[in-house]
Amino acid sequence: MSSFIKAMDDLPLILKIILALPMIDIVWVVYRLIKSIDQKNTLGIVLAIILLVIGIPFLWLVDIITLIINNKVLWLD
Repeated sequence: MSSFIKAMDDLPLILKIILALPMIDIVWVVYRLIKSIDQKNTLGIVLAIILLVIGIPFLWLVDIITLIINNKVLWLD
């Protein structure tokens, strides 16, 4: 799991932004879930599952903004 997290973190910024576009943004939701599982963060796991099931329509926009500003997606760490 940590290899997936490292691979996603090491992607070029433009590819990260492309993966944050609507309908493709599920990649970042799965990333959040795997990151929370790897850190054994129960709250993060529950929130990631809720995001996976319900999905927030504006989450892709938040991801793009945080990627441009911080070069990473916003999540509990």
